[in-house]
Amino acid sequence: MLQHLTGRVFIYPHDPDPDAIRPSVALIADDRGSVLVDAGNSPEHARSIRTAINAAGLPAPKWLVYTHHHWDHTWGACAWPDVTVVAHSSAVDHLAPDTPWSHRYLHDQVEANPKLGPSFRARALAVPDWTDFRVVVPHQTFDDTLTLPTGVELRHVGGNHAPDSLIAIADGVALLGDAFYPPPYHLRTPEDTADLAMIKRLLSERHPWYVDAHSPPRRLADAVRESG
Repeated sequence: MLQHLTGRVFIYPHDPDPDAIRPSVALIADDRGSVLVDAGNSPEHARSIRTAINAAGLPAPKWLVYTHHHWDHTWGACAWPDVTVVAHSSAVDHLAPDTPWSHRYLHDQVEANPKLGPSFRARALAVPDWTDFRVVVPHQTFDDTLTLPTGVELRHVGGNHAPDSLIAIADGVALLGDAFYPPPYHLRTPEDTADLAMIKRLLSERHPWYVDAHSPPRRLADAVRESG
């Protein structure tokens, strides 16, 4: 179910099971049309989020923001009708709508590169039926910053996890996606760690709340303490 964080910001929590790879999704509720930050990792995940939004009596999303192009943040988009998908301009080149996704394709890719195993096994669990699945390419892109009509601020931050990473800021909440994370597992080396310089820059902005996609929300004081 949705958790009210503060102001207009609601969080559909992440799944703490690391094998599920099911990140949190944020909703900035607004009568002019809500802003959904990330799509869910699958159509099923998206439908669960939509049910929670309806149950809470909140306005339906009008905009859907990709914090970055990775599958667990974008694969639910095909289950969100009548939204404008917004992302950083470089996300377009990383999304491959013509990839023949199927369980056989996932199996063959892992056979070729075993490091893909954790991600591709999670994808197989997330999407049991590929009949109506499709990757949705953004309808609107930007390069540096963009403010949506509801006042939600989007800012490109890049980073080692994904070059198209952006953050969304609304009502004192910084929604970070995976921006400061190390590269994905199949690209990671033993030397790769969280981007401490980015963490320090973001914390210096002193937002009351910080939310990354695979952890519970943190108040500023907690985030500062945990960063060391």
